[in-house]
Amino acid sequence: MGFSYKTAFMVVYYICSVFVLGFKKGVSISMFEIGDFVIKANNGICRVDDIGHLDISTVNKERLYFFLTPLNETGTKLYVPTDKADNGLRRVITEDEAWQFIDKIPKIAEAWISDDKQREQKYKEAIQSCDPEKLMSIIKNMYARMQKRTAQGKKSTSVDEHFFKIAENNLYTELAFAIGKNKEDMQHIITEKIAEKA
Repeated sequence: MGFSYKTAFMVVYYICSVFVLGFKKGVSISMFEIGDFVIKANNGICRVDDIGHLDISTVNKERLYFFLTPLNETGTKLYVPTDKADNGLRRVITEDEAWQFIDKIPKIAEAWISDDKQREQKYKEAIQSCDPEKLMSIIKNMYARMQKRTAQGKKSTSVDEHFFKIAENNLYTELAFAIGKNKEDMQHIITEKIAEKA
C-alpha cells in the first residue's frame, strides 16, 4: 500500500498539534521542565513550578513564562519569559559535574585586577554570570587579598567582604545542593581545595 500525501499530512498535523498543545499547556519545553531546579542571578536556586501565560492586562497573553520559586524565599514567585531564559537561567549542575568542578579548583586561575573600580566591576560581572569558574576565580582573588591584608595587620575592605560573602554563598549553595551536603561542609571542602597547588 502506498503512503499518500493525505496520510503524510495527517501524521504531520497530528505531531504538530500534540507539540503545540503540550507547549501551550506549559507541560514542558525543550529548555526546562516543571520540577527542574535552575539557577537565577540574585535569587540562587529556584524550582520551576509551572510554564504558562501571565494573566495580567499589561502583559502579552501569548508570551510564555517560567514560574519560579526560590528555595530560600518560598513566599516569593518569579516570572521569567521563556524566550529570555537563555540569558537569565541555567540548570543546576549535577552531582558528577559538582565533583568534577571541585577537583579542578586548584587549576582555576585567580582573577587579579589591580584597579579598585575595575575589580569591583569584575566581582559584579562574575556574580551576575552565575558561572562557577568565574565565581571561584574571584573568590580566590578575594581570599588572597584578605589574607595579605591580615598579614599586614589591616582589615579587609568592605567591597571585598561584601562580594566575597555573595560569591561564596551562591557557589557553595549550588555545590552543596548538587552533592547533598550542607553549606558549611562545602565551605570546608572548598577551602582545602583552594589551598592545594595546581
